[in-house]
This record gives sequence, structure tokens and C-alpha cells, in this order.
Amino acid sequence: MALYKISFPEHEQCEAASQRSILHQPDYHLDVVCDNGEMIGEILYWDIGGALYIEHFCVLPAMRNHRYGQKILKAYGATPLILEIDPPVDEIAVCRKAFYERCGFVENPYPHIHPAYHRDHAGHELVVMSFPKMLKAEEYEHFHRYLQDIVMKDVY
Repeated sequence: MALYKISFPEHEQCEAASQRSILHQPDYHLDVVCDNGEMIGEILYWDIGGALYIEHFCVLPAMRNHRYGQKILKAYGATPLILEIDPPVDEIAVCRKAFYERCGFVENPYPHIHPAYHRDHAGHELVVMSFPKMLKAEEYEHFHRYLQDIVMKDVY
């Protein structure tokens, strides 16, 4: 979890007790990604039925810019993928969005607030991206309900 801790701001991280709890959920997966036995990154995702919701995805800082992120996403791309990113309002967020677009993701037009991971925080606005195509309204609603009812159910 050290990579998780350095890769995401505190308000985007599950509390430790919540993370331990969700590891027992049958739809939840925490995959450590390796290359020749060396850890490259990790991908934490939910099988939401018909798509994978990538809740967290990160590559070790020393391994970035070697196309590992693209390779990892391609390995999961046999199933439709959904993820969220910060709105592209600063240089890092713009670069992140461009990375996902190069990987074939498209931005969805639905206003989206991700529920808070911590009691003392508010939800935060994110952009929903999907692969290989834009989500239909009913697909977005399915994802959003799953996020609220299952993913965020026992967060605190």
C-alpha cells in the first residue's frame, strides 16, 4: 500500500479499515503488476457487471514514462473500462487526461461527484472516462449506483 499512499492525495484514499474490509468483497480486485518479477504498479478495480471500474491505478514513479501504464490498461481492455480523473484544470490533470485519451479512453458528458472517502471531507468533482467508447446514460447510471451502493457502502 506504500505506492497507493504516495500516488493519491489523502482525500482520494480509503481509510485503512475500509481498505481491509473491501479486500473481502468478491467484486473487488487489487492486482500488483510486475515485469520480470519486479513490481511496476498496481490496479485496484471492481467488476461491476459488464465493465471494470478502475478505482485506483498507479505505476511506481521510477517506472513511469516507459509505457507500462499503457501496457497495463491494454491488458485489462478486453472488458469495457471506467475510471475517474480530476477535471483538466492544471498541467498534471491535463497530462493525465491526454494519457488516458492516448490509451483509447473517452470523456463522458455526465456531471459526476465522487462520494467522500472520509467523514470530514465533501465529495469531489471528477470526470468519468471510459474505454472503448462513451457510456450510454443507462450505463453511467448503473456505474453511479454501483459506486454509491457498493463501492462506497462501508467507506468510513
